[in-house]
Amino acid sequence: MAQAKSAQQTPFWYNLLLACLKPLYRWKIKQRAESDVLFQQECIERFGPFQPPKNLHAMWFHVVSVGETNAAQPLIEHYLKLGHPVLVTNTTKTGQARAKSLFLKAPYLDLFQAVYLPVDQKPLLKQFFALYQPKILALVETEIWPNLIAAAQQHQIACILLNARLSEKSAKGYAKVRRLTQPMLQQLTWMLAQDSATLARYVDLGLDQTKSQVVGNIKFDITAPTDFIEQAEQLKQDWQLADRQIITLASTHAPEEEILLKQLQQHLNSNPNLLCIVVPRHPERFDEVYKVCQNLNLDTQRRSLGQRIEANTQVFLADSMGEMWLWYAMSQACFVGGSLNEPGGGHNILEPMVLNVPTVIGPRYFNFQSIVDEFVIARGILVGENAEQVTAQLLGCLDDSKQRQQLIEQAQVVLQRNQGSLQQHIQLLDHYLKAPDAS
Repeated sequence: MAQAKSAQQTPFWYNLLLACLKPLYRWKIKQRAESDVLFQQECIERFGPFQPPKNLHAMWFHVVSVGETNAAQPLIEHYLKLGHPVLVTNTTKTGQARAKSLFLKAPYLDLFQAVYLPVDQKPLLKQFFALYQPKILALVETEIWPNLIAAAQQHQIACILLNARLSEKSAKGYAKVRRLTQPMLQQLTWMLAQDSATLARYVDLGLDQTKSQVVGNIKFDITAPTDFIEQAEQLKQDWQLADRQIITLASTHAPEEEILLKQLQQHLNSNPNLLCIVVPRHPERFDEVYKVCQNLNLDTQRRSLGQRIEANTQVFLADSMGEMWLWYAMSQACFVGGSLNEPGGGHNILEPMVLNVPTVIGPRYFNFQSIVDEFVIARGILVGENAEQVTAQLLGCLDDSKQRQQLIEQAQVVLQRNQGSLQQHIQLLDHYLKAPDAS
């Protein structure tokens, strides 16, 4: 392992705040844990003594949740195929489930490991770095932690912010704690930004512009895993779905399921071929969403119970984790959630588009503003102002084959125009992988 060197110290108030919040964080983990065994496992990964490493000197990717995991997917897959060991840390349960569903399988079982990111405390990170001895640390999109970045600097490990994005709202938040933000950004080895606006915001906060560049969004280079496509085709046969019209409501938040299902209710009751797959964003809401379906008297089956879609099934609650590709692959139209609720913000629209699924969203998509705007201009996506309009657009995609094909074709134009960021990411990572002194 590289000889440790000095790094800028994080403010006393920040470390005191973490210490005070730690018991509350542990309590929150216990509240959402599905069992005592899972609670203990998560605590071990977040607070130590950590899971033993499968491999030392792995490439370490930190991806917060599902969106960041999806963004990093082509990068992680590239290096696993080359035989590089990869360690992935997540902040959320859904993110870890997605990472494991993508990579914790043959032929990567011996090379891939996914654990939760330790709490950003100096003693825990010192223990984690000593145990895993990573070769490089790649932070994906927006997840930057002061003590984590300082620890990488101290251990002479290159710390690179990949596919970086920063909204105006988030930048204002970081600006309020500039004494914490500026030293943290100055310790980054390099940053690859999605767009010039993101780069400008980071530079304004204290990033050295000479250690950054704009390379576009790596999400445009994503490809659908073939095993999920094959599984979708098999389920269509097994569940006799050839004649069904399938809409997926994906990554939904409250009250999106209820308001959309209310709009779809009369159509589901009058059209026995219509089927709605609902995929809530957060697993702790699975039971809540099932009650919504029951209250609307919709015939509902649940993935978690091993139930299948029957001839009379109106709603299929996909209350599983890490299977979003599967549900998109079974769809003829989809709604991407987090865009009708308050405050909203939206989620990744590129996954269904890669699979040629016409995509509808609500009006609150500021987390993906630049991406969505490009598809709007190209008429490759539909944006509804409310649940009634979104529902009409989804049904229109099913009924109007010409409109559906136009949406697919225009979306593909935008996707192909924006590809290429992946190779630039690989070139930078390769440079630091080969460098004798990574930082």
